[in-house]
Amino acid sequence: MQGAQRNSLKLLQWMMGASLALPIALFAIASSISYTSTHDIGDREIERTLDVAHEHALKVFETIDRSLAELNEVVRGLADDTIRSREPALHRRLKRLTDSLPQLKSAWIFDADGKSLVNSLASPPPEQSFADRDYFYAHVDQTIGTFIGASLTPRAPYQGARFFGVSRRRDSDDGGFIGVIQASVLPEYFESFYARIGTDPGSFFAMGRTDGVLLAHLPRLDRDLRLEPTGPVRQNIAAHPEHGLITVAWPSDGIERRIGYRRVAEYPIYVSAGLETSAIRARWFATMGQHLVFGIPATALLFLLLALAIRRTQHLQAEAAARREAEEALKHSQRLEALGQLTGGVAHDFNNLLTVIRASVDLLNRPQLSEERRQRYITAIADAVARAAKLTSQLLAFARRQTLKPEVFDVGARMQSLHDMLATLLGPAIEIAMRLPAEPCLVNADASQFETALINMATNARDAMHGKGKIVLNVAAATTIADTRAAAAGSHDLAGNHDLPNHLGFVGIAVSDTGIGIPAARLERIFEPFFTTKQVGHGTGLGLSQVFGFARQSGGEVTVTSEVGHGSTFSLYLPRVPPDLLPQRQAPNTAPAVAGSGMSVLLVEDNIELANFAADGLTELGYSITLVDNATDALAELVMDADRFDIVFSDIVMPDMTGLDLAQAIRDRGIGVPVVLTTGYSEALSQDGNFEFELVQKPYAIDQLSRVLHRVARLRRVRDGAAE
Repeated sequence: MQGAQRNSLKLLQWMMGASLALPIALFAIASSISYTSTHDIGDREIERTLDVAHEHALKVFETIDRSLAELNEVVRGLADDTIRSREPALHRRLKRLTDSLPQLKSAWIFDADGKSLVNSLASPPPEQSFADRDYFYAHVDQTIGTFIGASLTPRAPYQGARFFGVSRRRDSDDGGFIGVIQASVLPEYFESFYARIGTDPGSFFAMGRTDGVLLAHLPRLDRDLRLEPTGPVRQNIAAHPEHGLITVAWPSDGIERRIGYRRVAEYPIYVSAGLETSAIRARWFATMGQHLVFGIPATALLFLLLALAIRRTQHLQAEAAARREAEEALKHSQRLEALGQLTGGVAHDFNNLLTVIRASVDLLNRPQLSEERRQRYITAIADAVARAAKLTSQLLAFARRQTLKPEVFDVGARMQSLHDMLATLLGPAIEIAMRLPAEPCLVNADASQFETALINMATNARDAMHGKGKIVLNVAAATTIADTRAAAAGSHDLAGNHDLPNHLGFVGIAVSDTGIGIPAARLERIFEPFFTTKQVGHGTGLGLSQVFGFARQSGGEVTVTSEVGHGSTFSLYLPRVPPDLLPQRQAPNTAPAVAGSGMSVLLVEDNIELANFAADGLTELGYSITLVDNATDALAELVMDADRFDIVFSDIVMPDMTGLDLAQAIRDRGIGVPVVLTTGYSEALSQDGNFEFELVQKPYAIDQLSRVLHRVARLRRVRDGAAE
């Protein structure tokens, strides 16, 4: 009996020790998991912020590049004396350009000696040479396209903030150098934008050239900074030139940060976004502190109750020992009763504490729930980026950079099928009225992009009505586009007469609301990417930009009429097509992959991982694969012995020579090998089609690719007189 008492006391003592050791062990495990999760969440936030910064920079530089190209066209073929004679008008034009683009400080047209023929700051310009500026002398001896210079201080008599130049060369008809067209860009424009999106503690942004010269920086710097070629940042970029994530002590202040970087398309510019590692650790400390708020009281309570239980057990055992000699039977009974009471009390208290421990464990494991949020984020995006040929289909207004997949469909039927989804999206307080024509109104456009545009216009109308009101969706045939406010600043001429020869006219889709209306001063900007009047977190300013891009890319237009206090009407016009173009329904293609049967394929792909994937998959199906990583080597293989190959399968987007260039070179040289192209996005395709070559969209399945290769190669054999 005494041994049992000792064992009971020892068990309670072990439990008392475990009441401390187990929570500490669980806390250590949870801390490790939370630490990893917090850093993963920080990386995802950095990537999301970097997406926004990258799309913003891309849009800004493309806008500037396009503006310089337009200015170059304006003065192309004009002698310097002619330009000087037109200086007042050109000065006003340059001033309007800089006033419309907040990122610009000024715009200039220089002659071959570096003297200003006209600029947006002064009219007439002072007789002063700028030939020593990098944005000028970089173009003198060679044609380099768009040049982005280092940060500079204005030269007297000009004053104001620092700037960096974006310039293009002016060529004569025979290709000679006759001057430069330049735009002065404000670094503070980028820094102000970074300050708006980088609201988290420890946020960091930088934009710089590929040679390490920084153009914009947040936190702002009071001096110029150039990253050393041997520094960890430049070395990491050299190893991973497109994008990456690094942890590094930033040279300007020595603060350790987690930084993501990405190159801006074809420009020699990188943007980066990051967080201080101390801020990420602070998040982790805050999370663990929340767990400790629950864990420490629960552990302390468990420890206290077990200590009381031990003390009570010791007391009962002492009483039982004192009465053992006098009343052995009674002591035995009392001891059993005491042990029973002890067991019941401990079991009750311990079960209560196990419940507290279980609840604490659940709370400690709460960071794991962020994986579900991470999965949902990854899934959204992946649709897009996209979501992104989709801020690269949006800076050009959001989704204008992907290859459209046009199909003929009835606008009225498609609108009717979207009614229920729109009702759910807009909410019960929004009344939806549809006015659809009795006859089919067919268009040839990307149906998915059409639905997205309609949803964006409806959502914009809902927000204008603060979630309560009436939306009227009206579809009607139109011969011309109404002469209303144009889709974007500077494009008023596009909203007038759109009569086209041999054209059926347009299908107009009008979305009218009973909202607050749009002030006239804002009508000029509503279709600009990232322009929004909504509060931070309630809109990115990309929805109407997508509508504008889709309309223009589809050969149509979007217009708006609005009166403050009386609502707005957005009208999307798409070219109408005749009914005989409506395709018949076809059963889905579920055919299995076609065996290669020794067919020889020249595979051209610069991404080695994707190339190996395609080569392995085709090899397993029986194809003979020759793999090269650039179009130049592929063309050399074909010139050496084209008869070795039955077909060429090439990526489109490759450095130097693209897949389209390769396909055109094969056709021009009379090489009789059919070509199949593939891409996830190509600006050339989005503008000019696929040049009659077969196209396989990325991502593709091997069985899909096999069927296309087999069909195209088989057509070649039929034409050559070797039909199967």
